[in-house]
Amino acid sequence: MMKICFMGSMDFAVEILNGLNDKYGVDLVVTQPDKPFGRKQKLKGTPVKERAIELGLEIFQPSSIKKDYKKIIEEEFDFIIVAAYGQIIPEIVLNHGKYRAINVHASLLPKYRGGSPMHRAIINGDKYSGVTIMYMVKKMDAGLILAQEKVKINFSDNVKTLEKKLAETGKVLLLKTIYDLLDDKIEAKQQNQEEISFAYNLKPEEKEINFCNKAIDIYNKIRGMYPWPIAEIMVNNKKIKIFKAEYSEENTNKTPGTIYKINKSGVFIQCLEGSIILKEIQLQGKKRMDINAFMNGIGKQFFKLDKNI
Repeated sequence: MMKICFMGSMDFAVEILNGLNDKYGVDLVVTQPDKPFGRKQKLKGTPVKERAIELGLEIFQPSSIKKDYKKIIEEEFDFIIVAAYGQIIPEIVLNHGKYRAINVHASLLPKYRGGSPMHRAIINGDKYSGVTIMYMVKKMDAGLILAQEKVKINFSDNVKTLEKKLAETGKVLLLKTIYDLLDDKIEAKQQNQEEISFAYNLKPEEKEINFCNKAIDIYNKIRGMYPWPIAEIMVNNKKIKIFKAEYSEENTNKTPGTIYKINKSGVFIQCLEGSIILKEIQLQGKKRMDINAFMNGIGKQFFKLDKNI
């Protein structure tokens, strides 16, 4: 009977955990420590921890896996599977399992090594993303590739919807990869060094929208930052988060950043090329709401025809 250690934290990893546990059973779940959440800053476990509790699995939450890994290496695991864990894992752990540590990564490596591959793929307007199953090494996302599968990014996709598709693909691909490894049917491949790119974590200043950019690029940024960290603009010295928007090819002779139409469809803002239609927003200190509800209330103070944002 196989012994499996699963290391993951984020939503993407939950479906991977489900698949592993259904097929083989998971003996130990390693996930990030609980963190303060919400206005009251109550401690909350990771999505993986919450699912592991539902499944009745043993949980280990080291604050620093670099220092606190004894619990993992004390046991003999056949597989150590990692998906969106969130800490740099020491080599002693990576090399511990019978088959070494295996990572489920949400990109087609060597493209988008790093912690924000789904965000970057959408922000950059990519038509495809995918999942890579690879051996883990000390260098970030640089291990030998075991399997890959491409996934289409629809024009309406955001990080949440893409994550769901990639997680499902990753679950199926991982189980097939494990089966093939056990049957000695896989030849691991080196990554193409000429095609390496990085998906660095998003910086706070990247959330800001500049309407002097093309509308298609702004639209990609908005959906590439949903449901986190959320794109934003400043109006009347107040921060407004943009949860949802639509892209339009419509152009006017207005200066980029000018509101040229307000109706039931939304607030239309001219960009360098094309337009953005605001659909769902949140004013600083207020609740998230659709644009019509906002405009029927306090919105008229912020969005006016021919006003430049």
